Amino acid sequence: MAKITGRKRHSIRKSQASALFAGLCAQIGESAALFMSDRVEILETNAGFALYLIDKKPQLMDSGEWVFPTLQGLLEHPFPERRIVVDSGAVPFVVNGADIMRPGIVSVTEDVKAGCPVQVVEERHGKPLALGVALYDAGDLMGKTSGKMVKTFHYIGDDLWNVEF
Repeated sequence: MAKITGRKRHSIRKSQASALFAGLCAQIGESAALFMSDRVEILETNAGFALYLIDKKPQLMDSGEWVFPTLQGLLEHPFPERRIVVDSGAVPFVVNGADIMRPGIVSVTEDVKAGCPVQVVEERHGKPLALGVALYDAGDLMGKTSGKMVKTFHYIGDDLWNVEF
């Protein structure tokens, strides 16, 4: 994957910001209020998604299908929704970009849905390690005993983590 760089950066209107936060609210519920700010900028990237800079920090990403916080946003504003907890044995693999396999999963929140973004956190401190798309709903995911459960798209140290703007 080529290095992710910003193409255009500009402030968005209040009506665009309210639509953005409505989309975020659809994904994470009331926790979307953590990301509200008067200063919201959009950074269009060369990677097919847009980053939203809240107070000059890349805290939200828009794939076109959904809006979800970036890892930087999760570190600054942790929230309990859409969470998959992995054990300490899975941590080295997750921080290197590996997909999440069923044996490493400790718990899953009930709001995890197939095809929707989720946060992957470690069990000891609850720190976010990666973002991914769930391949199964929460009930189906916990019922399985093996296989890939989450397709990772953003992890600590990747190109999105180190994006230049």
